[in-house]
Amino acid sequence: MDVNIDVHIISAWQYGYVPKLEASASSLLGPAAPVPCCPPLTERPLTAPEAERTAAMFKALGDPVRLRLFSLVASHEGGEACVCDISDVGVSQPTVSHHLKKLREAGLLASERRGTWVYYRVEPSVLAAMGQLLGVASPASG
Repeated sequence: MDVNIDVHIISAWQYGYVPKLEASASSLLGPAAPVPCCPPLTERPLTAPEAERTAAMFKALGDPVRLRLFSLVASHEGGEACVCDISDVGVSQPTVSHHLKKLREAGLLASERRGTWVYYRVEPSVLAAMGQLLGVASPASG
């Protein structure tokens, strides 16, 4: 399945043009999506595909506005945030939308339209995978 087609499907899904499915944005993107999925960096060298997916995640988080938006969503009460609650980050609303789109495309955020607002959430599996990636492997006993 072509990832470019999947991104358009997610955009259509988010804006209500196709029936919504009970699935996260990252699962709709499929296996080519840059979702963190790797063992701790100290455990073994990353494979080329793991490095590509991980680099895409870090690239998405490498912008201060995107990192702040990700943090606002991740730390928001209830685990999700309305775009209306996280828009005040010092840039215009279209720029906020652009950055949120980049975070969705990287598989870091999922979104759902409710009426006129879009709600964002960080899937718990994404945070767990990020923690695992940056964690330290257990030393071998012996």
